[in-house]
Amino acid sequence: MSFKRADRVSEAIKREVSLMLISGVKDPSIHFVTVTTVDTAEDLRNATIYVSIMGDEQTRKESLEGLQRAKGFIRKELGAKLNLRYNPDIHFKLDESLDHSLKIRTILNELKAEEKPKNEE
Repeated sequence: MSFKRADRVSEAIKREVSLMLISGVKDPSIHFVTVTTVDTAEDLRNATIYVSIMGDEQTRKESLEGLQRAKGFIRKELGAKLNLRYNPDIHFKLDESLDHSLKIRTILNELKAEEKPKNEE
């Protein structure tokens, strides 16, 4: 099984950005951010970083704005850590798949709770 270079670079970016968010970025507006996945273009010039942010809508908005402000720092640090010819331009996007799965789980639990009394009759 062969991996594309873009996939390997995506994993490296995910690892490095996760470490930066833990210890490198000092912006207090960034709260409970987890890097879920990274999509890198085949030419390695653009990388979309999907993040999951715990909290309400206001907290998510503040954290995304904080990530946008820290984008230059993160990009510079990535250039220092990864030995690439071109430093990829990074874009942050909110990953809403966790929220979607929680919503589906809640609906299924409600349906299951409604089904129990019917079965007991």
